[in-house]
Amino acid sequence: MDNKNKKEINRREFLKVLGTGTVVTAAALHGCRPRNNSANGNMANKQTGEMTYRINPTTGDKVSLLGYGCMRLPTIANSSARDSQDEIDQEMVNRQVDYALAHGVNYFDTSPAYCRGLSEHAMGIALSRHPRDKYFIATKLSNFSPDTWNRESSLAIYRNSLKELQTDYLDYMLLHGIGMGGMEALKGRYLDNGMLDFLVAEREAGRIRNLGFSYHGDIEVFDYLLSRHDEIKWDFVQIQLNYVDWKHAKEVNTRNTDAEYLYGELSKRGIPTIIMEPLLGGRLANVPNHIVSRLKQRRPTDSVASWAFRFAGSPEGVLTVLSGMTYMEHLQENLATYSPLEPLTDDEKVFLEETAQLMLKYPTIPCNDCKYCMPCPYGIDIPSILIHYNKCVNQGNIPAGKQDENYRKARRAFLVGYDRSVPKLRQASHCIGCNQCAHHCPQNIDIPGELHRIDRFVEQLKIES
Repeated sequence: MDNKNKKEINRREFLKVLGTGTVVTAAALHGCRPRNNSANGNMANKQTGEMTYRINPTTGDKVSLLGYGCMRLPTIANSSARDSQDEIDQEMVNRQVDYALAHGVNYFDTSPAYCRGLSEHAMGIALSRHPRDKYFIATKLSNFSPDTWNRESSLAIYRNSLKELQTDYLDYMLLHGIGMGGMEALKGRYLDNGMLDFLVAEREAGRIRNLGFSYHGDIEVFDYLLSRHDEIKWDFVQIQLNYVDWKHAKEVNTRNTDAEYLYGELSKRGIPTIIMEPLLGGRLANVPNHIVSRLKQRRPTDSVASWAFRFAGSPEGVLTVLSGMTYMEHLQENLATYSPLEPLTDDEKVFLEETAQLMLKYPTIPCNDCKYCMPCPYGIDIPSILIHYNKCVNQGNIPAGKQDENYRKARRAFLVGYDRSVPKLRQASHCIGCNQCAHHCPQNIDIPGELHRIDRFVEQLKIES
């Protein structure tokens, strides 16, 4: 068997696994484990009042503005199940779910594709310990792989979600990742096989209470589905929204659409909006140092992340803002932001727009750590490489040359951090440019080109000792 066929089989097997819900996808989330530094603020911040709630106009649901994203559940090794092969720490999941419910969070967002396919099972255990009317559970039909586009396989995914979540109805059901793959994928996954009609019928039967979709990528698909709103009557739509993507999504990535447009189209139809990526894949919690100083000067006791969460929660049409919360500290900080929400003032909106423009001057790679590019057939850890590069950009550790004042310090920080973040056998030097990864990137990143550029930079730093 030649190398090309081997690589295609690897990709097909990976996508088949994804279709049946055993790998992870993206969602709004915090980045690494929090530390008590200037970027994260005082992690001892406590909830000061009652959770802010929004009312779903379709069902009257009183939904917490903070939604619990279940794509980064804690493991027994004290890491995220999104990034680790370790076993999910069910006891900790139970504790955090209990704490969230006790402090007003009632919306939990999962998928058959999260946490290597184990998120729904873990959340079913944790949530079933509480009265069913005390929480709203959202999950998705994550039939990404063409092998699961047929009606029988898609139905099996849907029915397995009910089983894993230990429930006989779903509060919020999403067509997952609409726009990825364009109209062809939409037709294959939901239209030609009759699955959209099936889900509408399930809503009529009461097994689905709210039907919507999560959107990534092709604007033609978004506009097409909204054009059928009078017929389908979407109960909600989930979009990526943050203070950079609000007006500058296309500057970050030409494939994306400004959140201002997406939200506006939903708002004028009266469709409630659910927010993902309020932190832009963690990048708005790990901003350049001068941006940290700028935000801290304005609100010294607030975390950097809280600015992004306040922005995401301020529009009145937002039903809930999702945050993937691995650690109790994440949950406690977000509770402080939304209990209650202090909406942005007009002046603060201008301030964040200026902040977004400043951030766009920094040449970070628009990687959201979704891992759709994985696995690489050559074992390269693509997300870790790109994330390390972005981290060094934000920290000023990308020296242009020996003339830089802090050249030696920055050089060492980049090289030492690179070896610590990415094992040598998984570094960019092993990329052969097969381009297999680039076709699956929602952000349309030229991944081989970026890997080769980073590798050249690494080799240059090694020479310039």
